[in-house]
This record gives sequence, C-alpha cells and structure tokens, in this order.
Amino acid sequence: MAAMLGGGGDGMPLEQWFFEMPVCTRWWTTATVVTGVLVQCQILTPFQLFYSFRAVFHKQQYWRLLSTFIYFGPLSLNLLFHIFFIQRYARMLEESATSAAHFAWLLAYAATTLLAIAPLFNQAFLGTTLSSTLVYIWSRRNPDTRLSFLGVLQFKAPWLPWVLIAFNVVLHGHWPKDELCGIAVGHVWYFFNDIYPSTHGGHRPMDPPQWWIRLFERAAALPAGPDSDIHAAAINRDIAAPAVADVR
Repeated sequence: MAAMLGGGGDGMPLEQWFFEMPVCTRWWTTATVVTGVLVQCQILTPFQLFYSFRAVFHKQQYWRLLSTFIYFGPLSLNLLFHIFFIQRYARMLEESATSAAHFAWLLAYAATTLLAIAPLFNQAFLGTTLSSTLVYIWSRRNPDTRLSFLGVLQFKAPWLPWVLIAFNVVLHGHWPKDELCGIAVGHVWYFFNDIYPSTHGGHRPMDPPQWWIRLFERAAALPAGPDSDIHAAAINRDIAAPAVADVR
C-alpha cells in the first residue's frame, strides 16, 4: 500500500511520508480518509455531505461547501484510487507551486468555479471533479513525462485525462461529466496561468492577490510545532517524478 502511494518504496516510515506531504494535500487526504471512515461506521451519511444550492443557501447548511469535496465513498478500492490520485498529482502540483498560497489559490478558484456550475450539471459530489482539474493541470505542465496505464498502455502525460475518461466510458458505458467539467475548469486555469502571460507582457490574472499571500505569510510566521523539521524538509526537498509512473 505505502509503495503504491509513493511512500514506502524506499523503506520510508508511513508517518514520515505523511508529514512530508505539503500542507494542503495533507489536509485534503486526511479529510477524505476520515470522512470515508465516518460514513463506513455510519456516524455520517452521504445525505449529510452532498452539495445542494437549496440546502446551503436556504437551510444554512454551509458545511456542504466543503464536505462535497472530501467524500469519495465509504472504505473501498474506489476510495483508495481517489486517495492515490490526490496524494500523487495534487502533491506534485503543490510542491512545484511558487508557494502554499499560490496552490491554495488554485484550489479556491477550482472549488468556487465547480460550486457555481454544479447545479447546471446536477452534480452533488465534487471531489472527483476537483481531482480531475488538478490532474489536467499537472498533465499539461509535464508534457514529456511518460506514464503507463495498468502496465499495458504507455503514453505521455497530456493524454492522461483522456485515458481516464476512455476507461470510465468502457467501464460504465457513459461519458463522465464530472471529469469533463474538471478538464474544462483546469484548462481555463492552465491557459490564463501558463499561456496567457507569455503573450500579454507577463500579466498573470490568475495569481493570488497580496492579501491572500500575506495571510499565508502570517500563518507561516507562527511558532513552529515539534514536527517543524519534517515540514521544512518537505518544503525544500526536490521531488523528481519517475520516467514511467504507474497510474493505477
């Protein structure tokens, strides 16, 4: 398990692997696992977690704005699959980001956009869609990385979102609207963040505002906890993606 998730291939203790994850990815992974366990134990039900415009804005159930992104189902192989994608592709995006503030701003943009368009497509759970957004952005930023699917099909990273969609079509017999929405939202971010600046004098409309950056700088200036050395090592460590990655 640890090896598949990228934490145990070199004998790294699971605890160390967990704390070396950047902060946003770590919290998202933790919240996903905890929510799945609570549903499995019947402490929570999916009916308390899905996103509904009426439930949020008419019944003031504001927790649904977050719970919709952290529920991928009870304990199952499907949940494990999604955790793998979160900790792998979200982690690599966060580690390559200019700062935690920039990655958090990406998450805020994606989450807000998905919440706005979800009623149009009748989407109740948006975790898969958000994950697809991040996978798409990562795949476009790593065009030369080679991947393998199920150890059989090899392709370059930009094809990853489409391979996953094709797999869903074969498996379920319909086009996955959640992944298609994720690709659309991810492409908007990729275009304005990675392509637009080079053709418009370096103007970066998707960069976070200064007040957002200062918020994270103040949080980073707080007294460090006992695990600060582990966190510092995680931030400064250079992660080299493998030439051929298993995306199962």
